[in-house]
Amino acid sequence: MFARLALCSRLPSRIRQSNLCPVSVRKYSQAKFLLPRPHGKSFAHRSELKQAKRIVVKLGSAVVTRGDECGLALGRLASIVEQVAVLQNQGREMMIVTSGAVAFGKQRLRHEILLSQSVRQALHSGQNQLKDMSVPVLEARACAAAGQSGLMALYEAMFTQYSICTAQILVTNLDFHDEQKRRNLNSTLHELLRMNIVPIINTNDAVVPPPVPNSDLQGVNVISIKDNDSLSARLAVEMKADLLIALSDVQGLYDSPPGTDDAKLIDIFYPGDQQSITYGTKSRVGIGGMEAKVKAALWALQGGTSVVIANGTDPKVTGHVITDIVEGKKIGTFFSEVKPAGPTVEQQTEMARHAGRTLASLLTEQRGEIICYLADLLTEKKEEILSANRRDMEIATASGRLSQPLINRLSLSNAKLNSLAIGLRQLAVSSGNSVGRVLRRTRVANNLELEQITVPIGVLLVIFESRPDCLPQVAALAIASGNALLLKGGKEASNTNKILHQLTQEALSVHGVADAIQLVSTREEVEDLCKLDKMIDLIIPRGSSELVREIQRAAKGIPVLGHSEGICHVYIDSEASIDKAIDVVKDSKCDYPAACNAMETLLIHRDLLRTPLFDQIIDMLRTEQVKIHAGPRFASYLTFSPSEVKSLRTEYGDLECCIEVVDSMQEAVDHIHKYGSSHTDVIVTENEETAEQFLQQVDSACVFWNASSRFADGYRFGLGAEVGISTARIHARGPVGLEGLLTTKWVLRGEGHTVANFSEQGSMKYLHENIPVPQGNLN
Repeated sequence: MFARLALCSRLPSRIRQSNLCPVSVRKYSQAKFLLPRPHGKSFAHRSELKQAKRIVVKLGSAVVTRGDECGLALGRLASIVEQVAVLQNQGREMMIVTSGAVAFGKQRLRHEILLSQSVRQALHSGQNQLKDMSVPVLEARACAAAGQSGLMALYEAMFTQYSICTAQILVTNLDFHDEQKRRNLNSTLHELLRMNIVPIINTNDAVVPPPVPNSDLQGVNVISIKDNDSLSARLAVEMKADLLIALSDVQGLYDSPPGTDDAKLIDIFYPGDQQSITYGTKSRVGIGGMEAKVKAALWALQGGTSVVIANGTDPKVTGHVITDIVEGKKIGTFFSEVKPAGPTVEQQTEMARHAGRTLASLLTEQRGEIICYLADLLTEKKEEILSANRRDMEIATASGRLSQPLINRLSLSNAKLNSLAIGLRQLAVSSGNSVGRVLRRTRVANNLELEQITVPIGVLLVIFESRPDCLPQVAALAIASGNALLLKGGKEASNTNKILHQLTQEALSVHGVADAIQLVSTREEVEDLCKLDKMIDLIIPRGSSELVREIQRAAKGIPVLGHSEGICHVYIDSEASIDKAIDVVKDSKCDYPAACNAMETLLIHRDLLRTPLFDQIIDMLRTEQVKIHAGPRFASYLTFSPSEVKSLRTEYGDLECCIEVVDSMQEAVDHIHKYGSSHTDVIVTENEETAEQFLQQVDSACVFWNASSRFADGYRFGLGAEVGISTARIHARGPVGLEGLLTTKWVLRGEGHTVANFSEQGSMKYLHENIPVPQGNLN
């Protein structure tokens, strides 16, 4: 019987050799090889920013200077330098347009003036006059002259820490308008980039004349250099940069002045949208405002350079704002010439919330009609759904990127669609009076009554991968519970999800609430969706443990309902029935191995080794082609064992499982608590007392006796459908159906009652009498 079981570090093409700084070799083990791209067209989507090769980073005065405007924000500047160094060492070509010379010079000159005054006054007037010293108003050009050398020395010292050389370039408007000077500047910058040197560029504020309002020259190819906003835009276009990152002291561009009640951050700004925004006052320092930044950004965009305006002063993001932008994350305002055909995800969420409130106000029967119509459509449009699913399957198979378990989850069939339709009809009937149901009623005082009633949670975000059958299930539950719903499916099921969503909206339109359920089809990253904490009330992930963990990490401000893993156990007790044990193990592992409620670890009582029951279980698993991994104790009993398990906390999701030996039911419980995921665990035994102890002691969402782990399912529990299985210990646990998508609110009905009426001097007394709860709901 036991014999049966035996079955970059890359070198750059151009080494930095220059007389300007010591030669050093960079660490390229994690570097990305980026090829220059043809210039002339900006990136259409944030996700494409990862391809940016040549990048200009503009540091506004508010970013570089301290709050008192005298001196530099050294910690912030060091963080920015580190990010630029990281990108430079990835093989990108970085340029910095910086402010700060005036502030640095002002600090230096103030110190010199105060020192000079103190010496003079000490000599002539005595120490008692020192407190009356004042600093005269300092002229900006003089401050710039005094600060340029110190600013550059600081940059050089900071970049040297990363073995990166820098070079200073001071420019004026004439350097761009004079053709010879412009060619010389262009040549110098290209040579510096060729030698892997980071150019530090600034306007020569020591000699530049004061800015003249509205002095921009007309035309596509000309922009007047009035400030560092216009300088960075002109430089980016001149150098054919892929990306311009403009850092200031605001999060980005708002549709109204930041700080006002209705101000909303604009994620993507398109040419022609200028009329839809109102500009506020300019920054506390510097000579440009947001209007100047937008004009410069649009000019650069027109010249083929992508632009992002973001906050470089927020301590929560300063340490990674530049690298996050280059990685395509949703930071600041992205300027794009390509306007998507559909609404943004923020607009979709607003539409869903508005329509969701109407959905919640419908009668229970009306919501049931929508669900039944959706069930009918799943049957009537079966061929169209399966045709779309076949296209997804063909693409997934050809790409080779999906594992077999994910491909299995992606597949739909007649049987699955019929099962879905049956589940939806069951939900429509069983949902009854769930929304608006009175849970508790109390007579607080005479003519003052309190009710606790069930209400929808609000806006749900469900993120799922490779499970198109999840869409109608979740949609039906959202409809039954009166919740708005935002769906984000994996691109591997895009064709199937599209038609299923169309059918869902067709069903919703019966009662005019088609917008209540939205399918996110834009290039939104999961992490970006998880930041919509002011718009989304609950996130429900449906997919791999990696997906769930990623969402749990990203969603800091939104509750997440779900489980990270489905490590389910079946324990075969010493008093188990042979037939029941074989049937339960076979169904738990082989019915649908990719499911989260499939058995992953088989625990066997030690007394069953070398018995017919054990032999038959092993034979059955071999017949079903299940690959066996031996746990440490089980392997110790074998002369020639299967591959020893790498971890007892493994979710295989395929025809594989671990077998381990335990000495008792209690040891099985301890093993489950140590290595399980609190999902579903099973005992097979004929001893009722042992079974009851197991059922009571195992702390999992689902605990079964002589039944397959595959029963852990909302449909099989009679819930009609489920949004997933939760292993959390608050709100909802186990298969989450309709009840898990409801919360409560308190309704108090009085006749002018005040708290003062119930004080010691008041005329009223609290009664707090329980009133029988009426049947039915508020509808």
